[in-house]
Amino acid sequence: MLICYTQRVHIPLIAMRYVIVSGGVLSGLGKGVTASSIGMLLKSLGYRVTALKIDPYLNSDAGTMSPFEHGEVFVLDDGGEVDLDLGNYERFLDITLTRDNNLTTGKVYSKVIEAERRGDYLGKTVQVVPHITDEIQDWIERVASIPVDGNGDQPDVCVIELGGTVGDIESAPFIEALRQFQFRVGKENFVLVHVSLVPVVGVVGEQKTKPTQHTVKELRAAGLSPDFLVCRSEKPLQSATKEKLALFCHVHESHVLSAHDVSNIYRVPILLEEQNTTQMIVDKLQLTMSNDRPLFDAWKEMADHVDSLEDEITIAMVGKYTGLSDSYLSVIKALQHSAFKVGAKMNICWVEAALLEPESKESEPERYSQSWDDLRAADGILVPGGFGNRGIEGKILAANHARMNNIPYLGVCLGLQVAVIEFARNVLGLKGANSTEFDEDTPHPTVIFMPEGSRTHMGGTMRLGSRQTNIQTKECAAYQLYGGETEIHERHRHRYEVNPDMISQLEEKGLRFVGKDTEGQRMEIIELEGHPYFFGTQYHPEFKSRPTRPSPPFFGLVEAAFARMK
Repeated sequence: MLICYTQRVHIPLIAMRYVIVSGGVLSGLGKGVTASSIGMLLKSLGYRVTALKIDPYLNSDAGTMSPFEHGEVFVLDDGGEVDLDLGNYERFLDITLTRDNNLTTGKVYSKVIEAERRGDYLGKTVQVVPHITDEIQDWIERVASIPVDGNGDQPDVCVIELGGTVGDIESAPFIEALRQFQFRVGKENFVLVHVSLVPVVGVVGEQKTKPTQHTVKELRAAGLSPDFLVCRSEKPLQSATKEKLALFCHVHESHVLSAHDVSNIYRVPILLEEQNTTQMIVDKLQLTMSNDRPLFDAWKEMADHVDSLEDEITIAMVGKYTGLSDSYLSVIKALQHSAFKVGAKMNICWVEAALLEPESKESEPERYSQSWDDLRAADGILVPGGFGNRGIEGKILAANHARMNNIPYLGVCLGLQVAVIEFARNVLGLKGANSTEFDEDTPHPTVIFMPEGSRTHMGGTMRLGSRQTNIQTKECAAYQLYGGETEIHERHRHRYEVNPDMISQLEEKGLRFVGKDTEGQRMEIIELEGHPYFFGTQYHPEFKSRPTRPSPPFFGLVEAAFARMK
């Protein structure tokens, strides 16, 4: 089921409105989803909404951070390597953000130090207050005005997520900057939403308010008082809990919102709407409320559709970071979007690539056997992007299994490269064929380091961002999946490419390179002749997938898997 919706007529504003979402007690409470949901509710009223994520770490961006520590690196059109929450914003709000929509401590300090070296502060002592805090405020105002919806118009509302946890030393400059910011822009244009945890301890079942009380106390001590509390809990907040939180946290009881567990993520905006959140934020920001909200109606229809699904498709995800699902968050979402469209639930079977390798048969026989059983039982196989040589041979074996047994296969970035390596070894008979990333001395360098890449600097030196791919023939699955388009634009993140010198011999044996860059030298899409669905992309199509517009390569995989299942 594909849901299409139309937007309400845009309501222009004079002053920018800001909605700040902070978090307390602990990380991982869902600030990003809360911010995205509030943004979606405001967009449903006809306002143009943008989003900004503040990350208090010293890294300039997320590009060099471990997926185990930080989750996936989300890539934007302009090549920005940013926090995964920006993916939530793009998917919920259907917007296109820039690298400047992710503000880090590293970016702020770099900009201030650069200005100091240039002499902009000549004669002054450069300090956190006012120079760092002023730069943060200037950055927010500058980014808030950047068009993000493709129409070239300035947004009306900027939703800002403050990463980290209130009370962390790293967040202190940003909290101080936001304290000042509420007066710079006017308190009538500023709403603070604080997300906190309401745990239940023991068998009594009492909802504990003390953690939220303490985090609000810290926030107020820093000069910020929340307008709304969004309380994460397993079950709906009890009336007594709301009363207690309102009393001790200095908020109106109606502004204490329950964010309890729901059946799917798309119900979060609906949950907030049912508690009159939209009306209350509109009143605080002096905006216009409307009952005519086709976007919200379509969103609710989508959430209901997701809950109604009965059939289940199983896709084996063969990866390196299977211990943390956030490492592949956009891939998961792209699979789910595609499953919604074919009318089924998505079951992802996580397969640790290293456990498919022969060495694991000796060291971990039970896990080895189970991993192969999971792979064989799946309706389709996906090998996502990644770096490093751990599990590479397992990924090659997974590609071989899919090719030999006519199982639908999608390889993304590294997943394309391992499929080509497998083909070179087992179809062309090139023993030892490999990527120079994993074997610099391979006799058959099938995948090579790109000439323009840097071997000395890691951050921001890959082939990044939106690039054009030209479909080479109409007689291919890619042409059909992309709706008859011959020029497509997808986001990239890689240092290695298929060796152009090997293309002719690979194609002679049936591996088709149906998508290439504008120069025709860099391979972007592979397909295999005579296979139900064997597809690989050098780019990362998952980053542009939307709930109502699933990524074409992912949809192709899920559609083929669904047909095989039936």
